[in-house]
Amino acid sequence: MSLADRPVVDRLSAGAVSAWLERRALSLAALGTAAVLVVVLYLPVGLVFVEALLEDGSPTLGHVTEVLTDPFYFGVLADVFADPLAIGAHLGSLAGWLAAVSIAPTLASPVPGVDLPVPWLAVDAPPVRKGLFGFTAYQAALSTVASVAIGLPAASVLANYEFRGRRTLRSLTILPFVLPGIMVAVGFYAMFGRTGTLNTLLGAVGLGPFAFVETSPLAIVILAHAFYNAPLVARLTVSAWESVDARTVETARSLGASPHRAFRDVVVPQLVPAVLTGALLTFIFTFMTFPIVLALGGLQLATVEVWIYDRIQRLAYGEAASLAILETILSLGLTYAYLRYESAQTGFSQAPSPPPRDALFPDVRTALSPRRLAILGYGCVALVLFVGPLASLVVGSFTDGSGFTLRNYAFLLERQLEGASFQTRPVPAIRNSLLFGFATLAVAVPMGVVISVLTVRAGRSGRLVDTLAMLPLAVSGVVFGIGLLQGLVFGVPLPGGWRLQVTGAVAIVAAHAVAAYPFVTRNVSPLLATLDPALVESARALGASRTRALLDVELPLVANGIVAGAAFAFAVSIGEFSSTVILASGSEHYTMPVAVERYLGRRSGPAIAMGTLLLLVTAASFVVVDRVGGRYEL
Repeated sequence: MSLADRPVVDRLSAGAVSAWLERRALSLAALGTAAVLVVVLYLPVGLVFVEALLEDGSPTLGHVTEVLTDPFYFGVLADVFADPLAIGAHLGSLAGWLAAVSIAPTLASPVPGVDLPVPWLAVDAPPVRKGLFGFTAYQAALSTVASVAIGLPAASVLANYEFRGRRTLRSLTILPFVLPGIMVAVGFYAMFGRTGTLNTLLGAVGLGPFAFVETSPLAIVILAHAFYNAPLVARLTVSAWESVDARTVETARSLGASPHRAFRDVVVPQLVPAVLTGALLTFIFTFMTFPIVLALGGLQLATVEVWIYDRIQRLAYGEAASLAILETILSLGLTYAYLRYESAQTGFSQAPSPPPRDALFPDVRTALSPRRLAILGYGCVALVLFVGPLASLVVGSFTDGSGFTLRNYAFLLERQLEGASFQTRPVPAIRNSLLFGFATLAVAVPMGVVISVLTVRAGRSGRLVDTLAMLPLAVSGVVFGIGLLQGLVFGVPLPGGWRLQVTGAVAIVAAHAVAAYPFVTRNVSPLLATLDPALVESARALGASRTRALLDVELPLVANGIVAGAAFAFAVSIGEFSSTVILASGSEHYTMPVAVERYLGRRSGPAIAMGTLLLLVTAASFVVVDRVGGRYEL
């Protein structure tokens, strides 16, 4: 029966329901988002934190106090926490620490009294005991400096020069976000190890071999962090650089400013917010670092996250949960500072007249100019740091101790064709990764947009809600995974004999969406904040509902941010490992990173081959996203 043939009452009822749903759509979406966050994020994390606040069923702060007053964890600050009256005496020690930073051949480890030789990264640790938290902040600061120093030249090239493949290169800068940490560690070993690619090339000219990884583990860890985060800094800065209005630079030049003066006074102030934002995000990410340090540095360079993992392995749940609480408090504080800073900026919207791009190498004479030679030098560094580990992975998938071989890919093909249902096969892993990635988009993008809409117009209360919504960026990945196991997988008893339990593909997509939606929010919120509220008010005055105004007015104006957030959400889903390996245990829902881990536990060759397939599939996916979605910003 068509709509015209239905009774009038039925048509009126359908219209009333449709109108009610449209009016309440934003509220319903907010309730759905809150429900997902409570079940998949706050409940699992809360279950882990309870371990630190309960002892034999009674509330206690004993575990937290023990951590705060232990010099192993907080160094010189432990005495301050134990005796707040002693803070004045320790301020003098900290002042001396600031004055005594110097260049020397050793670096203190987080374990008191143990020094680690670092011959070619000769940065002396302060002459006070930093403790585990202090060392974690110290390596995060070094990683941030390295990421900014490596990311800014790339941003300059991508923003100011035109060359073949520029757009594809820009879209592929997202690749580090999808690589499991264990694969990055394998890639860095393959590149910088004693028998790695770099030593092979140096040996061809009579140099080496050098024990880069063994003698300078901290330097390799910092470079690995830069591998992850320098592209983040570059993308943020490129977006800001392309938003500079060329007319303002021309005005400064017409008033007599030199090119360098115009760049310093006009362009730099517009780049500083993007650089500082990238630096703050990098510090947060590297403060929470886990797989890179565990694989390349081990417990001798343990960060807080690595130590939480070690405590859980030793069944010291109270101590691990206490560390997780303190780490989360610090990370949430940094996240709040980032949000405060972000809200004070104008966003990275496209300029009315973006600056023109020059040809990178227009002729031979220009190619020999100092600036172009510097770009070539940076290109060589980028090849070693970014392309080298990835290329070493690809080469490693086609070689073994005796030379070229297809044995690793033959193993994958044989496993796919003849493997039993309980064995890990490559095609299901690729299929599951792509399906979970697109399903994550369907959940994470609406969640991120809803949170952006609810927080941008809400003032200070919105900033507090935004900070709490960014908990996935601040909470330990290890703790999140353990919480998912205790909560969703094992189930949570409810009153009336009910039990809350979520498993399988639904749990994996929900966990991926919770990990991914902050990237959507962080891309959409700055753009929404730049929109004039009068646009929405005008639409509402003309009879549009709040939802209709959002769909027809606001979202089309921030489409670039939505596409950028979607790309990052897809990347996070493809590369997510910690939650997936727990939720996919004993099921057919394993993904490419899980398959890499399972192969790596048996034979490294097939694992590297599977990692190569991960690279190829994700690289192709991002190029497609870039072509379909058009130009997007971070």
